Order: sequence, then structure tokens, then C-alpha cells
Amino acid sequence: MNKQKGYTTFFFLLAFFSTAFVGHAQKKNLSLNTGKLAHYVNYFNAVDSEYVKNYVPNDKALDWLSQNIPLFECPDTTIEKIYYYRWWTIRKHLKETPDGFVFTEFITPVNHAGKYNTVSSALGHHIYELRWLHNQTYLNDYVNFWLNVDPKTPKPHLHAFSSWLQYAIYKRYLVNLDKDFLRKNVAPLAADYRQWEAEKRLPSGLFWQYDVRDAMEESISGGRKEMNRRPTINSYMYGNAWALSKMGDLLSIDSLKTKYAQKAAELKKLVQDSLWDAKESFFKVLHPTGKLDDAREELGYIPWYFNLPDDKATYATQWNQLLDTTGFKAKWGITTAERRHPLFRTHGTGHGCEWDGAVWPFATTQTLKGLSNLLNNYSNRAKMNASVFYDELHKYAWSHQKRGLPYLGEYQDEKNGEWLKGDNPRSSYYNHSCFADLIISDLIGLKPREDNLLAISPLVPQSKWNWFSLSKVLYHGKMIDIRWDKDGKKYGKGAGFFVYADGKELYHGKALQRVTVKML
Repeated sequence: MNKQKGYTTFFFLLAFFSTAFVGHAQKKNLSLNTGKLAHYVNYFNAVDSEYVKNYVPNDKALDWLSQNIPLFECPDTTIEKIYYYRWWTIRKHLKETPDGFVFTEFITPVNHAGKYNTVSSALGHHIYELRWLHNQTYLNDYVNFWLNVDPKTPKPHLHAFSSWLQYAIYKRYLVNLDKDFLRKNVAPLAADYRQWEAEKRLPSGLFWQYDVRDAMEESISGGRKEMNRRPTINSYMYGNAWALSKMGDLLSIDSLKTKYAQKAAELKKLVQDSLWDAKESFFKVLHPTGKLDDAREELGYIPWYFNLPDDKATYATQWNQLLDTTGFKAKWGITTAERRHPLFRTHGTGHGCEWDGAVWPFATTQTLKGLSNLLNNYSNRAKMNASVFYDELHKYAWSHQKRGLPYLGEYQDEKNGEWLKGDNPRSSYYNHSCFADLIISDLIGLKPREDNLLAISPLVPQSKWNWFSLSKVLYHGKMIDIRWDKDGKKYGKGAGFFVYADGKELYHGKALQRVTVKML
């Protein structure tokens, strides 16, 4: 027998028997879906070395996850397994400190981190993912750390990397409607925006950044000392300004609403006028020389993460590059640079953090969120549809493996899936992207809103699944359950699409389609 296959079989059997022997008293209290959660958690625990323990060790993971996360099941076992794996990994990064709870990015200490080994590069991703936890104390503390604790440290780290902090916090508000939290933090959030303007804003109004400070070093277009106008930071700052304007409206601060609405409008125009390459139909990096880089890079999709581009066919054509194997389409995921470019994958392999083409979950998350926005909010979609989204999401889930076992690392070879940091322990459980949020808010399609309407816009392709269930989603103070059972045979409670709030039926229809209903 192949040695690696033997290891995989051993660990699978170990996990199976571990699940089988869960205490009878515990089992009696588990619903069907929670029982599935127990199966996955016991499997993940069984194949894990647990060389680092934080606030929730493996032996407490099932209890913590049962209390905190939405439950999900579907016919695609790869997507289902990785949904739970990602929740299982993120709780490994939860640390209790004298300054409250924080989440780390790396499981082991890294030199470029701040207090408590915190790193801000994926902060926006963290907030998007953690907004679905039932206990929001963890995220409240984490945001408070970055806004009020980090600035008082000898070397603050929030601005070590570009960030869409304000935008993510507003998107989190749409889930829990905690206006007091916004009121408490709107002043430091506005001050943070002004600080970015002082540090990175040019006379033209565009923002500049080194690629390494976008967490995208060794890129084709960038450099560690090159002050480029990048679609990354300029889209982030557009989103942050838009969010501050929305906060001003919510909190009846008219000056804030007006000021940042104007800033957002200015940045939108600048990005479209200055960073769009009409000849190659792509948003690109603009060099200090005034020339756009000749490389199409995945960061060009980030404007759609914030719904920045106008709804024009001209812009939408950029998305067709996702279908081109000389563009961004590869066996193991979406590449960070177009594969046809002569400098694709030329910066090395695994020695640094090369963003010159390899697959990065950080960027995959941004692109899939942008694609979801395109499909939901735009009439011009080029060749994009729900099947494209689903195929790339499935591929993303499939990529979470190493030697046949679940794994999440830094970045991957696009041809064979090799994790390019190898077995470096810092890379395991790398908390630098999202997955659960893409399932909840994009694939199943729960679209958070300010009002009392519940909007669900599934991106599950028609006829792809006969059933799924997303349950225990805490939204606007109510527990939401969403169920699709095409013929009624899976759950035995009728055929069709069902939506519930606190156990009460809000909607029942025959088709799996976009639904907007009033919350009870």
C-alpha cells in the first residue's frame, strides 16, 4: 500500500471511531446537522497535531462551534466539509488577552506582527467571516483592539497593510444592526480614514501603496519601494468612504454623510478614469511614470468587491478572463496574474510570498465576492453566471488539502496544488481569507440589509442541487433557517424553497430563486 494512502486511511478510521464513540448523553442533544458538525470536528481533531493551543483547544472545539456557528449541509461534500473545516481553523486563532479577545493571522509568532501576534492585512476578511458568529463579544473586542489598543502601542500595526476596515464594519452592522457599536466607533473610524489620506493620498486624489503593504509582494506590477497607484488601496478607500457616508446617514451625522459620499464619488471616477486600460479591458496598476502596467492581475477584480465600477458592458468584459486558461483559469484556482504574461511565476517559489501568479486564498475570496456582486447587482455580466461562480467556489474548496488531508496554507502552485511554503508551521491554518461567508452570503445568498426585509439570492446553479440546508444563522436578532428540498424527500417536510425566522415560516415557493420577504 502507498504509505501516504495508508496514513490517510488510518486517520479516516480514527476519526470515524472517534465520532462513533461520542458520549450517548451528548448525542441525544444533537440535531441532525449538529451531529454532522460533531462528525467533522472529531475527524479534524483526529488528524491534527495541535502544536499550538489558544482560547478554544481541540477538545473544546465542538462545544464552542455548536454554540457559535451557522450549520450547513449540501450534496457537494467537498464544499460542506471545508465549510466546517474553515470554522474549525478560525477558532484556533482566537486568543484571550488582557486587552480582550483578538484573532491572529499566523498560528505561530511572526516578526512583522504587532501585539499578541496580530496582523492587519486580512482584517477585512476576518470581520466578514466573524460577523456570523452568535457571540459577537469576540469580534467587538477584536475591532476595539485595532481602533483603541493598537494605536497606543510603541509601533502601531493597523496601517502596516492596506485595509477595508470601515467597509467591513458597516457590512457587519447589516447583520446585527448594533447601532451603538457604530456610534461608539465612528469617530476613530473617520480619524483612521484621515490618517490614510495623510499617509498615502496624492495631489491627484488617488492613493498609492507598495505591493508588500497591500500584502501582495513580489507581484509583476509592483515593488517593495515603488509608489504605485493600485486598484487595491483605491478600491478599499472608496469602500471605506462609502461606508462612512452610510454610517453618517444611520447616525444622523449629516456632515459625515455628505463629506464621505463626495469622497467616494471622487474616488470612483478616479479609479475608472485612471486605472482602466481600455485597450486590454482591465483595471490595472498605474506607475509613477503615468503608464499602466502591461500585466493583467487578479487585483483588477477588487473594484467589484465594493460595487465600484459603473454597470457598463465595457467594464464587465474584464470578467471573461476568468474563463481563459491563458488568463486566470487554472486547475487549482484563480491565478493572481494572467498566465500568458512573460513574467508569470518568475519571482521564485516559496522563498518569499510571491504574488506573480500562484493561487492565493486571500485574492480568491476577493474575486469570488466581486463576482457575486456582479451577478447580483449588475445587469452587464459578460459571460459570467451562477455556474462560473459555483465551479470556482468548488475548486477553492477542493484546494484545501495537502497529502490527502484538509489543509489551509498561504499560496499554491496553480498546476498541482502544492502549497509553496511547504511544511513551514507558520503557514498551517492560515487565517488570511474567507470561506464560510462566501457560503452564507453568496452561494446560499443571504444578503444583509438595513431594513426589516430578508433578502436571499442563491447562486446555486439551477438543477445542481436537489437539497440543502443553512440553519442557525443569527440575523437581526432572529435565528434564520433556509432550506431547499426539490421533491420533499430529503427533509420530509414538503417540497420547495423554505425560509424561517425563529421557527416561523416566512416563505415557501416551488423554485429556488431570489426571495425578499418581510421579517416577522
